[in-house]
Parts: sequence; C-alpha cells; structure tokens
Amino acid sequence: MRVGVIRALTTSDRRLLNSHGKLLQESFGFDVMSRCIPDQPSGVYNAESLRAAVPKVVELALEMAGDVDALIISCAADPGLAEVRSVVRIPVIGAGSAAAAAALTFGGRVGVLGLKDAVPGPISEALGDRMLLIDGPGNVETPEGFLMPTGIFDSLAAAHMLVDAGADVIVEASTGLTSIGMADVLRRRLGIPVIDPVMAAGSMLISAVAARELQPV
Repeated sequence: MRVGVIRALTTSDRRLLNSHGKLLQESFGFDVMSRCIPDQPSGVYNAESLRAAVPKVVELALEMAGDVDALIISCAADPGLAEVRSVVRIPVIGAGSAAAAAALTFGGRVGVLGLKDAVPGPISEALGDRMLLIDGPGNVETPEGFLMPTGIFDSLAAAHMLVDAGADVIVEASTGLTSIGMADVLRRRLGIPVIDPVMAAGSMLISAVAARELQPV
C-alpha cells in the first residue's frame, strides 16, 4: 500500500520529515511518501496555528491523493481531517483521533502527555471524563520542543507524574513525541500501555482498508 504522510509542520530536515514515514514503513510495510505543509516551522500548537494549517493540509492532500492509496495526517490535532475526507476518495486517517480511539480500548483513566498549554480537540473530545491531565511538560510549547534535551527530560517527568496521579494508559498528544521515539522509552520505564499517535494511525489505516475490502460490491 502506498501511503501519503502529511506533516503539519515545515522542515527542510529530510530525516525529521521522513521519521514518521520510516516508522510506518518498518512497522506496517507501507510504501510511504512524506510531505510537509509550508510556512509553519513550529507546527500546530494552538488555535491560531491550527486554523492556519487546515487549508494547507487540504491543498497538500489534493496534490498527493492521485499518487497514493491512503493518507495519514501526522498531527495530533488532525488539521483538515474532515475537509480532506470530503474532497478525496481514499481513506484518510488523523493521528489524534486514531490515538484517542486506541487509548479507549484500554480500561481506566487515560493520561494525556503533550504540549504545555493545550490538549488537541480530537483527543479531549473522544476521551471525555476518561482523560487525566497534569500541567504539560514545562518547557515544551511547540512540537519542535520535544527535539531538545529539556523537552525529553520534561516529558519523562510528566509521564511519571501521570502514572502517580492514577493513569492506567498514556496517550501521546503530540506527534513530536513520535519523532524522538518516546513511546518505547515510556513503556520500558512505566510498565503501562503508551499510545503513539502515528502508530495508532497506521493500525487504524490497516483496519479501515480491511473493512473496505469486506464490503459487498
């Protein structure tokens, strides 16, 4: 399956651009094409940056749709998800809603680990009263902050605080955490399920394609 990955941040760093696609390729065997939206080097991190990203994601999705079998919007805020689904005829998965759906398959309270000031709407809306919050990593205000040593250490500390507060599962509410491979680190340290949004999107895509194939013609 050829999958288009839309990165909702702007980067000229090929390694960073392709990091999510590489994970999807290694985990699911997808043939991945990754592209990023323009003029948002800090990605999506508040309401204003989310609004700005939506038309860019839609435009990029329309450009990519003819060359791929499915699209993944690799951002926990799912910018443009509904809009893209309305204009293309291939499966489109948002990392945020996929992560929330995966977290809900586990019982108990879901600890949300993300940026300092906000929980992406697709995650907060889906989790409802199952959601457990603490103050986010203190120095991480944008996804690129997770690439800094302080962001990594702050995220580890916040994850431990979530477990101490009663989290039974942790959902990563920023794909910036995917870029640094944080889920595996947290699983080893905490001993509880940790949902990576990009991996959740890949799993959801496999399920969506299987469901389509089973539908009667």
